[in-house]
Amino acid sequence: MSILFSPLKIRSVTLKNRIVVSPMCQYSATDGFANDWHLVHLGTRAVGGAGLVFTEATAVCPEGRISPYDLGLWCDEQIEPLKRITDFISTNGSVPGIQLAHAGRKASTTQPWMGDKLIPVTEGGWHTVAPSAIPFANDKGTPLELTQIEIATIVTYFKTAALRALKAGFEIIEIHAAHGYLINQFMSPLCNTRNDKYGGTFENRIRFLLEIIEAIRTVWHNDLPLFVRISAIDWAENGWTIEDSVKLAQVLKEKSIDLIDCSSGAVVSYAKISAKPNYQVPFAAAVRKTGVLTGAVGIIVSATQAEEILANQEADLIFMARELLRNPYFPINAALELDQTFNMPLQYERAQRRK
Repeated sequence: MSILFSPLKIRSVTLKNRIVVSPMCQYSATDGFANDWHLVHLGTRAVGGAGLVFTEATAVCPEGRISPYDLGLWCDEQIEPLKRITDFISTNGSVPGIQLAHAGRKASTTQPWMGDKLIPVTEGGWHTVAPSAIPFANDKGTPLELTQIEIATIVTYFKTAALRALKAGFEIIEIHAAHGYLINQFMSPLCNTRNDKYGGTFENRIRFLLEIIEAIRTVWHNDLPLFVRISAIDWAENGWTIEDSVKLAQVLKEKSIDLIDCSSGAVVSYAKISAKPNYQVPFAAAVRKTGVLTGAVGIIVSATQAEEILANQEADLIFMARELLRNPYFPINAALELDQTFNMPLQYERAQRRK
């Protein structure tokens, strides 16, 4: 059997294969509520055969949304529409996962296809927040620096969102500590210039993340996995480095984090990134050497490419985004390519035969 199509058990959850639908913002919710778009988008990828299907970044409070059209999980009424989706994903043999997030200084923007522009408070936007009053870019506005009381409140938001995620039927939570959103902003010295217990040293800059992990673990069942997505490097001088990520992985392993999803960049607007196939895989490989499971991301587009990453022991899961937008049935096609037996939905079973 290929490694790509071998199962992986993490705590009480077994993934039928190593293909993960990476969290991908759809900018299609109303007041944080999931709708038919999300059901069809996520459900199609479950039917397509991915082992784990993640929602997009789901905001833990209204001000934590990237745009007014992001998913949210800040009130109980948002549970039921998500439960409909998790039930469908589970029924079709995939594991439903949710990524919990707060956008911080990158919040209150229009949808990408509307220019990704800052929405002023006077036009329905909201004040953005960050560890320090440093804007992401000149046209994004200056965020308000969070007080320690406000930080504690946001930690509580993550905790209550995790409890709602449990009620909604999710089996894996991923904490979004990457891509320049709030937790990542605390971690990077490029945008955290605080001089209190949340700034300065490495230990202080990761404190916010550790507090969130500890809060979530008080409500998230111990037999269910907890992942963290990180930006493994900032791609900018004097920023977060791969050495920092390895050091963080050692801490997260002690905190019983089950897997680190290794992406990179997006914390500052001036980062210089040279993207190419597998360009982020070495980050997953370096972090994996600490003994924690890792997920590889970044222009992974073929079955043989994914299989090679796993065979080289560079990662344990393959997180795919754009390729699964282009081809939600990638797992089915990959199984055929690798000559693997694949249990398609009964409605699609005739497609096992090419003739």
